[in-house]
Amino acid sequence: MAARDPAFDLVSQDARSEWVRLRTLLLLRWLAVLGQTITVVIASFYLGLRVELGLCFLAIGASVISNLIAMTIFPENQRLSDRDAMLTLLFDLAQLSFLLFLTGGLNNPFALLILAPVTISATALTMRSTAILGLLAVVMITLLAFFYIPLTSGTGKVLELPDLFVVGFWIAITIGIVFLSIYARRVSSETHRMSQALLATQMALAREQKLTDLGGVVAAAAHELGTPLATIKLVSTELAEELADSPDLAEDARLIREQADRCRDILRSMGRAGKDDLHMRSAPFGAVVREAAEPHQDRGIAVHFDFSPDPGEPGGQPIVWRKPEIIHGLRNLVQNAVDFAHGEVWVEGSWGLGKIRLRIVDDGPGFPPDLLGRLGDPFLRRRSRVSDSQRPGYEGMGLGLFIAKTLLERSGAKVRFDNATDPFLVAADTSGQSGAVAEVVWPHASLGLLEDETNAPLGDNQPITA
Repeated sequence: MAARDPAFDLVSQDARSEWVRLRTLLLLRWLAVLGQTITVVIASFYLGLRVELGLCFLAIGASVISNLIAMTIFPENQRLSDRDAMLTLLFDLAQLSFLLFLTGGLNNPFALLILAPVTISATALTMRSTAILGLLAVVMITLLAFFYIPLTSGTGKVLELPDLFVVGFWIAITIGIVFLSIYARRVSSETHRMSQALLATQMALAREQKLTDLGGVVAAAAHELGTPLATIKLVSTELAEELADSPDLAEDARLIREQADRCRDILRSMGRAGKDDLHMRSAPFGAVVREAAEPHQDRGIAVHFDFSPDPGEPGGQPIVWRKPEIIHGLRNLVQNAVDFAHGEVWVEGSWGLGKIRLRIVDDGPGFPPDLLGRLGDPFLRRRSRVSDSQRPGYEGMGLGLFIAKTLLERSGAKVRFDNATDPFLVAADTSGQSGAVAEVVWPHASLGLLEDETNAPLGDNQPITA
């Protein structure tokens, strides 16, 4: 059974833990304090409205004091937990509601600012925290529709909207809270998930690149040490024959020969999956595909390979670059096929008309029809195709296909997912290649080597530089 990809752990955790810095919320609160102060001063001294200045400045002062306390106690880079951030926004919501109570309730056009704390929560906090803040915001604006200190002009005239406008304003704010919360949360979640998935892709590619480089170093070492080890073996064999009259010395010579053989076997074993950066940076197309599929060929599923040219094309396989992104991307596709296959997987390669094509098919249940259009996107939470016993640790996030598609498209490929047969046919009506299909098509220019590149000498191994 293949090991779980460590890159999956990056996105299997809570995606919204400690997103928000305290400094960010404090800065927003300072802006709110400035805006509230200017508004109260203009309303009282320029527009001549009768405002409870003492209580208004008391509410504004509460925000100032809370900011100063937070700045004194906590460091500038302090990040808030979901609970702490929710309580901070709840304080802002309560402070704003109290100011609205003092200045006309829903008759105050600034009542729409009650959307701000809920929208911030939707972008940065969990669904639970957002739901709590949204519910409390609706409760507060409902109370403000009935309980408030009316706004009065300098002449004592009460400034109030007709009841119909107040009801309409309440409905608009309520719908705004729900709509903006859903919209902001959806956009921020997709953006964050995509960034996390791309980071996991970069981690997977970096790991594959390191393995390739390490294999190249080992293969280069085996190549360079081959001649000295062969010389040691030859000389030790001759010494063992010449020291036949000295059993102790002959035994030492045979021991030297055995240890030279052991060194050769160790280097060969360590470099089996690695390639010399100069002499093996390219390989036949079939060899690259087989290398990508090798970790999944001993998992109890028969993997069949078939590589053939299109009619009228030369029979020799194209020589392609051994790019880490190609190997890792194909490996993920083969793993997905093996995970869900009942017993067989077919890997079919072909080339012609300036394109190199690869088709990976299994005999499993196929892709869920309702997800076909979204395959290749991360975080498709669907587990119906596989059981825990079939693939331990499977999360159903679609991250493996996302990584494969992203890496292969980075190499210039077009990736398409489909089902081999009609998903509504019963098992008795399907045979052979009846499961999921992953098709990868490269332009020959982006994957294969030109003829003069294939035949060009590569030279000696070069020292590794930092």
